[in-house]
Amino acid sequence: MQRIEADLLIPGEGEPVKDGVVVLDGDRIAYAGPAPDAPAGGDVLRVPVVMPGLWDCHGHFLGVNSLDLLRWATDPAPLRGARSAHDLRAALDAGVTSVREVGGLGVHLARAVSEGILDGPTIYGAGAILGTTGGHSDIHALPLAWVGDFSWNGGELRQCDGVDDCVKAVREQLRKNARVIKVCASGGVLSEVDDPIHQQFTLAELRAMVEVAAMADRVVAAHCHGKPGMMAALEAGARTIEHGTYLDDEVCDAMLETGAILVPTRTVLAETLDSPALPAYAKVKMEQVAARHADAVALAHQRGVTIAMGTDIFCTGKDEANSWGRNGRELPLMVEVGMTPLEAIQAATAHGPKTVGPQAPRSGILAEGYDGDVIALDANPLDDIGVLARPEHVVGVWSGGRRVKHAS
Repeated sequence: MQRIEADLLIPGEGEPVKDGVVVLDGDRIAYAGPAPDAPAGGDVLRVPVVMPGLWDCHGHFLGVNSLDLLRWATDPAPLRGARSAHDLRAALDAGVTSVREVGGLGVHLARAVSEGILDGPTIYGAGAILGTTGGHSDIHALPLAWVGDFSWNGGELRQCDGVDDCVKAVREQLRKNARVIKVCASGGVLSEVDDPIHQQFTLAELRAMVEVAAMADRVVAAHCHGKPGMMAALEAGARTIEHGTYLDDEVCDAMLETGAILVPTRTVLAETLDSPALPAYAKVKMEQVAARHADAVALAHQRGVTIAMGTDIFCTGKDEANSWGRNGRELPLMVEVGMTPLEAIQAATAHGPKTVGPQAPRSGILAEGYDGDVIALDANPLDDIGVLARPEHVVGVWSGGRRVKHAS
C-alpha cells in the first residue's frame, strides 16, 4: 500500500480536508479522508496538497507542431505518432491522468498505454472527427478527393452527408473502439471557409448519429460555436457541447433540461489568438469568437450548467502555442470568467467522467473504491489556481495507483 499524507486534501467533489490522507492499494483508492481515521501502514509520502488527477475533456493527439492544419494531412502518420508519444508524457507531467480525445490518434495511442508500452493518461478516443463535406472536418485547401483519401486510409477526419452515410461513419469509429463520437454541428475557426455560426449537420443526421452511438453505450460530443448547431445537437441528444461560443439563455435552458455538459476550451483561444503562426483566415474568425466566448462561459456558469475542463490542445512541443503540457492553463482561465478555484478543480476532476456517459469510470474523486489517479502539488491551488498551470508544481502523479511522475 502507498500512503500519501497531505496538509490539504482536495477531493474533487466536496469540501477540502486539512491534514488528509490518501491510501492506494493496487490500482484503487482504499481510503481518502482525515488523517486520524486513516488505516495504518504502507509506504508514506508527505506532500503539501493531494487531489485527483486532472481530466482534459477536449484534446487532440494529432502529432503536429504547427497551427497550420494542412500539416495534419501531409506529415506522415508514423511521425505524428512518435510526436504524440511525447505528448502523452507531457500530459502526465502536467497532472492530466485522463483525456477525452475528440479526434486524432487517441484510439490507437490508448492501446499502447493500456498495453504498458507507453506511459500516458487513460484515453477515451473518438477516432475520426465527423463532419459534412465542406464543413469543419474538411481541409478546404486540399482537393476533396485527397481529403477523402486521408479519411479512408485511417485518417482522423471523416466527411459524411445524409443519414445513411452518417450512420456508417459512426459505425466505422465504433469499429476502431472509439469511446466517444465527435461530430461538428457548426462551423469552426481553424477550418478555412465555413462560418462558426452556421449549423452543418441536419437534425435528422444528428439524431441518427446519437442513436447509433447510444446503441453501443457511447455518447456524442458536439463541436458547436453557433446557436443553431447547439440547439439541434441538444435536441438530438448530444451529451456535451464543445466551445459554446454563442450560447445564450435559451441554450442554457436546453442544457439544463437535457443534462448536457459544456466543455468550454478557453485555452485554445488564449494560446492561439496572438500567435503569428495562426493563418490569416483563422485569425479573423478567432478574434470574432474570442470577443464572445468569455461571456458565454460566464453565463453558463451563472445559470448552473455543468462545466467540464477541456483545452482543445493539439500541438506537440513545449515552445509551441496550444501544446500538450500546457493543459492546466484552463483552470485559471475558468476562474477569470467567474468560477471559484474549487469550482474549476471540480470541473477538471469530478465532472470529467460525466462527459463519456455509460463509459464513465470511477474517477475524478478521492474516495474509497475510485481509480488510483492522483496528483500531488507543492503549493495550494485554492490560494493560487495558477499553480495547476505550471507542471513544475505537480510533484507527483499516480495513474491507476502506479507512480508515473516523481519530483524533479
